[in-house]
Amino acid sequence: MKFMVTKDLKFSRFYTVLITALTAAMLLFLILDVVLHGYLIGADMTAMKTTLYGNPETFEEPILFDSLLLQVHIDLFITLFLVMILASLLIRFSTQARPIKVMVHLLFVTGALTPLLLLAAYFWGEVFLYLWLAGFALWHLLGVTSGVMVVRHLVLR
Repeated sequence: MKFMVTKDLKFSRFYTVLITALTAAMLLFLILDVVLHGYLIGADMTAMKTTLYGNPETFEEPILFDSLLLQVHIDLFITLFLVMILASLLIRFSTQARPIKVMVHLLFVTGALTPLLLLAAYFWGEVFLYLWLAGFALWHLLGVTSGVMVVRHLVLR
């Protein structure tokens, strides 16, 4: 419980290892999440459009709405957990308030809006698909960056 009171981890090697392992697991999740979405939605724009809207020329059906809704629900749930953990670690270990505050806000906004943009792309067209792709890339880039910042702080302290 001492870690909850102070930021000082030099007296407890166990907490350092535990938080480093947790952050490494989150980094692995973020990387594998990109692979999963590449497999489920598509790795290029043509595959994404075919997945969401179907292709009448090749008789491909679009993704079922319940499958997409389930994926959006899972993405929102997991994303909010990751944002909560990463934000608490960033705030705990930060020495500069302003850049960390901006990063935490961007993490939350991109993490929360990205799954909703995928749902909007299903209903309202390709513009939202491009927005989803940009938000998805930004969310994962910010997540990996903040995770690396936490690990760097823990390892190089």
